[in-house]
Amino acid sequence: MGLRPRERTAPEKSRAARCKNSPMDDFLDSLARTPPVEISPTLLIVLVAVAAALSIPQPIWKWFGLFTTLVHELGHAIGAILTGRFVHGMKIRMNHSGEAVSSGRGKLGAAISGSLGYPAPAIVGAVQLWCVTQGYTALALFVGGIILILTLLVIRNLFGFLVVAVSAAASAALWLWATPTQQSYVLLVLAIALLVGSVRGLATVIGVHTRRRDKLGTSDAYLLFRRTGIPSAFWLLLFSALIAANVVWAVTTVLESY
Repeated sequence: MGLRPRERTAPEKSRAARCKNSPMDDFLDSLARTPPVEISPTLLIVLVAVAAALSIPQPIWKWFGLFTTLVHELGHAIGAILTGRFVHGMKIRMNHSGEAVSSGRGKLGAAISGSLGYPAPAIVGAVQLWCVTQGYTALALFVGGIILILTLLVIRNLFGFLVVAVSAAASAALWLWATPTQQSYVLLVLAIALLVGSVRGLATVIGVHTRRRDKLGTSDAYLLFRRTGIPSAFWLLLFSALIAANVVWAVTTVLESY
């Protein structure tokens, strides 16, 4: 009688299955949905406190606010791309100002692009928070990292290049060396800080229209008025509505996770 081949044990079958996976399969598996990180009320308070420390005290906001400005300008750029406009370049400056230059036909694309700057940090923050609470932390981190790397191709000043490069390097470090739980915590802090930063930016632009009208040239609402003829008040209300909607969505997402 011939000898029967030895039946593989479960660990051996698992190792054999892993060996059959291609690098692309492993990569796609790393982006798949995972069980969401558990957030206790105490942990949530800590995360909010860290986010507030990033986005409220002026000495720290001086630096973190540059990332919020980057997201603001990316809002303009992505709005331009989605409406068929061509993005010529972006700049970010030390004083938290920036610009995203695009061109295209018609006023609608310019209006959509111009109106997405101030709401962009709130939109990104709310989407990022939803991704983490739904188990898509790795996907959110990967997509964000790719966008940052592509942004390096359109940044047009040295300081802006440094801001984007540092942001991309931080994203890569999280991807390579942080555990999934650590990644989730960092993205939650960034999401909350971006939401706070968006509200802070809205308060600043409203202040320009009510108290510092000599700086109207820095206001997206005023620039939209110049392009479309629609009063600045309309654009300020639109910014406020979009930011408020994303803050409400973020809060609802957190509450539904309990």
